Amino acid sequence: MQKDQHLIEEKISSERVFDGKLLHINRDIVCLPDGSQATREYVIHPGAVMIIPVLPDGKLLMERQYRYPMHRVYLEFPAGKLDAGEDALACGKRELLEETGYTAQKWQKLGVHHPIISYTNEEIHLYLAQNLTAGTPQLDEGEFVECVAVSLDDLIAGVLDGSITDGKTVAGIFWAEKMLRG
Repeated sequence: MQKDQHLIEEKISSERVFDGKLLHINRDIVCLPDGSQATREYVIHPGAVMIIPVLPDGKLLMERQYRYPMHRVYLEFPAGKLDAGEDALACGKRELLEETGYTAQKWQKLGVHHPIISYTNEEIHLYLAQNLTAGTPQLDEGEFVECVAVSLDDLIAGVLDGSITDGKTVAGIFWAEKMLRG
C-alpha cells in the first residue's frame, strides 16, 4: 500500500480504558502523516455474522427486536456475534437456528460489512441462506425476538421511506436485491 502511505497513522501507544462483557474500548496515541500526534478512541468488537434467509415463497425471514441503545424495536436480519475462534459460517448456522429455528441447505458467502469504521473495528460477515427448513428457535436467556416474513419490495420500500435504518440490514437488503434479482 505504498500509494496510501501519505494517509497512514502509526500507533505510538495504546491503553485499554474499558473492558466489558462484549465490548472493549481502547485509547491510542497515533502519529499522523504530518508528524503531529492525535488521540484515537475506538471499540474493539469480536465480529459478527448476519444471515439473509430466503423462505420457499421468496420472502425474507426477518426479526423484530428491541434495541436498548435506541429505545425501539427494529426490523433486522438474523445476526449474532462470533465466539472466540469460531468460523463465520458455523456462527451463521448457529445463529439462524438459535434465533429463528430454521436451518438452511444452501449457504453463500456474500462479503463483509464494516458498520462504523470511524470508531469500531467490528466486521460483519454476510451470508445468503436458502432451502430453509423450519424448526424451533433456541433463544439465549434474555433474548426476545419475533420472526416475520417480509417481501423484498417491502424491505426496499422501508429503506427508502426511512423506517428501516439499521446499517447491517440496509446493506443486507442491497445484497438480497442483487443476489435474488440479478
